Amino acid sequence: MRRLITTLAILVVVLAAGMTALVLLVNPNDFRGYMARQVEQRSGYKLTIDGDLRWHVWPQLSILSGRVTLKAPGADQPVVAAENMRLDVHLLPLLSHQLSVKQVMLKGAVLRLTADSQKKPATDAPVAPGDSSELTSSFGDDWSFDIANLRLSDSLVIWQQPDGNELNLRDVNLSMSQDSRRQVHFELSSQLSRNLRTLQFSLNGNMDVSQYPDRLSARLDEAQYQLSGPDLPGEGIKGKASLDAGWQNNGDQFSLKNISLSANDSQLDGSISGTLAGYPQLNVNLHAANLNLDTLMGVASSGASEQKGALSSARPPVIAKPAIYDSANSPLNKADGTLAITMDKFQWRGMAFSDVQLNASNHKGLLTLSRFSGNSADGNFSLPASINVRGKDTLVSIRPDLQGLDVAALLKAFNLPVVLSGKLSLQGELAGKGMSLAAAKQDWQGNASLQLKDAEFSGLNFARMVQQAARRSDARVQGNERDAVGTLKQLSASASLNNGVISLRDLQGENNIMTLQGQGQVDIAHRTSDMLFAIVVSGGWQGDSQLVQRLQNTAIPLRIYGSWANPAYSLQLDDALRNQLKDEALKRLRQWQDSQKKG
Repeated sequence: MRRLITTLAILVVVLAAGMTALVLLVNPNDFRGYMARQVEQRSGYKLTIDGDLRWHVWPQLSILSGRVTLKAPGADQPVVAAENMRLDVHLLPLLSHQLSVKQVMLKGAVLRLTADSQKKPATDAPVAPGDSSELTSSFGDDWSFDIANLRLSDSLVIWQQPDGNELNLRDVNLSMSQDSRRQVHFELSSQLSRNLRTLQFSLNGNMDVSQYPDRLSARLDEAQYQLSGPDLPGEGIKGKASLDAGWQNNGDQFSLKNISLSANDSQLDGSISGTLAGYPQLNVNLHAANLNLDTLMGVASSGASEQKGALSSARPPVIAKPAIYDSANSPLNKADGTLAITMDKFQWRGMAFSDVQLNASNHKGLLTLSRFSGNSADGNFSLPASINVRGKDTLVSIRPDLQGLDVAALLKAFNLPVVLSGKLSLQGELAGKGMSLAAAKQDWQGNASLQLKDAEFSGLNFARMVQQAARRSDARVQGNERDAVGTLKQLSASASLNNGVISLRDLQGENNIMTLQGQGQVDIAHRTSDMLFAIVVSGGWQGDSQLVQRLQNTAIPLRIYGSWANPAYSLQLDDALRNQLKDEALKRLRQWQDSQKKG
């Protein structure tokens, strides 16, 4: 035991003495020029290291540096800048004055993926006709990963989008390791803030770069994310994702397979493939076990909706104001593609559907929804449509076919007063500008025919209103309120929509004791209505037989008008009865005159 301890002590002393001698004999600044030349030869980028290089021996033999920058030829800003760098090196190669780096670590680095950090040709360099290197540069022209281990800690990535806006990825922590077979393991965490919203994410996976730059393949084992901020659910949107990715340099083909994505209580799986060369082509095939837009958009409850509306009514900060939207700038104008989604369960604004299918294709900004259909508890819907974003305004054309849908739920979904209940069937054609609910209420036009089963107007019982008015007018008659049913077995009408005004024609309805006819207008923009009904109550009367007979044969005018918040109505029962008596008297007078002529 004593010999073992002595041997270990001697070994430690020898190693300490060797490393001390190595630090004294090998000057790390001798490698400065070598590292700069290697970087420039392999990538064309210029490496600049400020200050002296120095040794750090515990817990890992390393070379420490001051500020480090990596700059592309002709660029105004460095693509990488870090306040310090650490190179973990192998010990034995140093004995022969060779530098073998195990790991590169940058702390507090700033990575600029912007236009001013890209390489630029010399001002006197000739440019070939039709040169568009910025657009046609391949994925592998500038970058390669030939380091065993790379670590970024507490760093910042500035990414400039094609429209010039910049996204800042903060608190970037990246770890990448590569083995001799060029199999890369990576771990990344960061957060992105924009328009008062924050996206936090972390991911890890493996990548095969053995055939790079011809092809790449990767497996994202797990990604976790959380999105929070205004106009989102209180708990935000959070979930997990995993997928297999592949990319081929020939034609810039890519594929995302075995996609598994969760977002709150929604789940998606499927695949995405396409090409990026020339005019991009995307093919998306997805399946959703459950897609709940209410929990993703923060409208799961009425209380939440009211709070959301109150928050939305506040003036947004300047940073959150969007630019004036021009649909000609839509990504749909820059790529073609197909989309196929099947949803086992689908929820939108409180309405639940099942077996929903969406098939769509896009060709240079003309999006065609050849199929968008699904089932509800007692009905179904079909909404084939086309959406044109080639011009400044988004033009929408839709042919709705609804069968047996809950009309109260539909009114609530479109933020309209729930004044009607029943099962709605509707067929029509609608067209207009814009895709939002506000646009549909203001800038759409079209026609439709509708039928409503078991229709009931909230707070309105037409038969009872007529019976009560008749009793106030003449005590000789009264109605049996138990027979005054407010529900109409059938209600049908023809409707037209013109920039927020719905015109109803040929309105007809009936139940066991009443028939109804009517017409009118509903102004959605100003939240007013003006409806005129003619009501015949043929049953449920008691009292004077002659008066009851007149009431059973008289159409009573009822007008409902004014604002939705405070509507008014006019029921002209007396005038209708007087006109009926007048008509009856004139009829009998003509009969008497005819009998006198014959006599």
